[in-house]
Amino acid sequence: MMYNVLALDLDGTVLNSKGKISQQLRDTITSIHSGPTHVILVTGRHHTAAKPYYYELGLDTTIICCNGTYEYDYQSEKVIQHNAIPKDLAANFLHLANSYQLNLVVYIADAMLYSNSRPIEYMERLKLWSEQYQGHLKPNIQKVDDFHNEILNTNHVWKFVVEGSQEALKDFMSEALVQEHFTAERSWVNRFDFAMKGNVKGTALERYVKKIGVSSSQVVAVGDNFNDLSMLQYAGLGIAMKNSADGVKEHAQLVTEHDHDSEAGLAELLSSIFEHQ
Repeated sequence: MMYNVLALDLDGTVLNSKGKISQQLRDTITSIHSGPTHVILVTGRHHTAAKPYYYELGLDTTIICCNGTYEYDYQSEKVIQHNAIPKDLAANFLHLANSYQLNLVVYIADAMLYSNSRPIEYMERLKLWSEQYQGHLKPNIQKVDDFHNEILNTNHVWKFVVEGSQEALKDFMSEALVQEHFTAERSWVNRFDFAMKGNVKGTALERYVKKIGVSSSQVVAVGDNFNDLSMLQYAGLGIAMKNSADGVKEHAQLVTEHDHDSEAGLAELLSSIFEHQ
């Protein structure tokens, strides 16, 4: 089978547990992209937090961000397509989440925002990680005092990350506003991503693939988490990482022999798939 598209998740797939790309995997992806294959990143990340890796891999395709919420072009610095959360709905979501005392991260047009008064630990780590980059590569991650004001003054609200106790999250997710308007995807044990209903990686990847005139049978997709399921099921060849949950692996056609911390595992598998193209 000739494959024309390679869709890659970042965290837990291309990135190891230290947030790095192995030299062998970087070289392999660059080599595949230099041929006829379209290599596209399909990530839950905001484009500002994926940018250093995009340029490290030497890509020039667009990127699908926030689990399919929008497609972004780094070359023109423009959003190509999106299904953002309307501001009034975002404000209502914010008010509801606050009533459950949930911790929040808000992804707006060009930044990731978290609270000064109730900072989330993983965002503190991400903020520290971002400090290693300079200039245009530095991710825009900000602590703010007032989410509501930021929502009013941005062009787009992409998604919310909500963290809290299992009980609070369960009750929050049963609310009519959440049920009617939002897709919730688990990103950690006590953390969910909320975007507009229908925004999933598979749908966005399908839109991209149709745009370039390719069929799903010609797509290879690789991921590790539940937010990758839709694209693994869409692709002609869906590959789950060894470090994936069983609920992800069972929907993939292939599971890697090595996890994301292997220096060569995914690189060798991709080379074997694309070596004759």
